[in-house]
Amino acid sequence: MQGTGNDFVVVDARDTERDWPSLAVAACDRHFGIGADGLLLVLPSDAAGLRMRIFNPDGSEAEMCGNGIRCFVKYAVERGLAPLRDGAMRVETLAGVLEAQPALDGGRVASVRVAMGRPRFAPQEVPVAIEAEPPLTDVRLEVDGRELSVTCVSMGNPHAVEFLESPVSDFPLEAIGPLVERHPLFPNRVNFEIARPLARGRIEARVWERGAGITLACGSGAAAVLVAARLRGLADERVEVSLPGGPLTLEWDGSGEVYLTGPAEEVFEGEWPGLGAGG
Repeated sequence: MQGTGNDFVVVDARDTERDWPSLAVAACDRHFGIGADGLLLVLPSDAAGLRMRIFNPDGSEAEMCGNGIRCFVKYAVERGLAPLRDGAMRVETLAGVLEAQPALDGGRVASVRVAMGRPRFAPQEVPVAIEAEPPLTDVRLEVDGRELSVTCVSMGNPHAVEFLESPVSDFPLEAIGPLVERHPLFPNRVNFEIARPLARGRIEARVWERGAGITLACGSGAAAVLVAARLRGLADERVEVSLPGGPLTLEWDGSGEVYLTGPAEEVFEGEWPGLGAGG
């Protein structure tokens, strides 16, 4: 499945036990596996309709994924795995229980609006290894001789956003991204976004995802970009974040939850050897 080019292998794991980190490494390999930005597991939950786990291509587990949860909801709704309540589905994640509202077209899910939770700003919540009063809108770090001033925010997972005046396509993300991800300031590593405001309601961005590298889109990353832009007075409450895989719509009133709306598509279905029909 894919959401704005961020693609995932989705497994109904409600009755299956596997070495999921190893499967993620194997299945996400684009040459010797299926190829994906992550492995999504559909699991039972005592706190919500279903539980989502997500593993990165390096086998590490992520707290949340905005594009992933839209794919998760489409998969679950179209297969009747959990009922909608008042048109919404609650999904348990490592970032908490999140509510998603699918837009249905002839019984199929065309897009999903996700309540991504409230952003967190305290250094220990992101986390960032500094002592400072939140919000962290000017965290200085040097990587490969380049001075950066990032805004740090947690969307249930850690993000560092750097704003540019030049096109994001000109930034050497493939070289700088891994250095920021593993910078000593970030004890749990970090997702790194570069962004350029084009208007009050439009921002272009690219993302280096922790454990995955450069991806075509990142939902939690787009949310972090809007939050960082609002903190710096660069954007309005509703913004289209343009990513290489396509646009996402983000909303944040400056105090409550961040809302993410975007598409989700099923690309193909198959079986992984030894996993059975659920994979």
